[in-house]
Amino acid sequence: DLVLCLFTPKSATVLAGSGGNGGGGLVAARHLANRGIDVSVTLSRQATALVPVTAHQLDVVRRMGIDVTADPRPAELVVDALIGYGLDGRDPSGPAAVLIDWANAQGAPVVQLDAPSGLDVTSGQTGSPCVFAAATLTLGLPKTGLLTSDAAGRLFVADISVPPSIYRKVGVASPLFFARDAIVEVGPDSGFGRRPGQWVGSCVDRGPTSTQAVQRRAKTKGKQ
Repeated sequence: DLVLCLFTPKSATVLAGSGGNGGGGLVAARHLANRGIDVSVTLSRQATALVPVTAHQLDVVRRMGIDVTADPRPAELVVDALIGYGLDGRDPSGPAAVLIDWANAQGAPVVQLDAPSGLDVTSGQTGSPCVFAAATLTLGLPKTGLLTSDAAGRLFVADISVPPSIYRKVGVASPLFFARDAIVEVGPDSGFGRRPGQWVGSCVDRGPTSTQAVQRRAKTKGKQ
């Protein structure tokens, strides 16, 4: 829903890793295909290396007739589901790094699942390479690094049915930030703070997400 809300693409390429984040990307591919979008998927690992849940989602994707290609296909939108928050302090390497560089080189906006691949979600430090996104959709609560990093782009949080009492226990003063919608853009009125934004549901504010992301990628590349 967030992808369609912000970008209305006719085509999308999903970059999927071998773990749980990759499984989420494959689920996103299914939903986008069901909305009539021309979707293709590229994996960072061989299918035999996927964890069981992700392998199951790949099987569903293939049975739906969605293209799974060895090389990523240019599209109007890129979904990054390569690494997520599981980065262990090392820079991305191998095929995942190649796909990150490919995503950053596209003129199309990149949407992240949970966290930009290559970003340390605790410190906000960007690895080499790191995806620079137009928008990031994370779950439950924003990781601290997402609140301080430009790599995340516009930051959205999705409701996963965490009870308000749990939010209060971890010190969140306004636990009812999903009262108006299941997807919230992090901003001064959302209960998270730090970033400008507004609630999302009617999709009236698409904003200059694609242009800003491409500009950030160009600046980052110039510093390397």
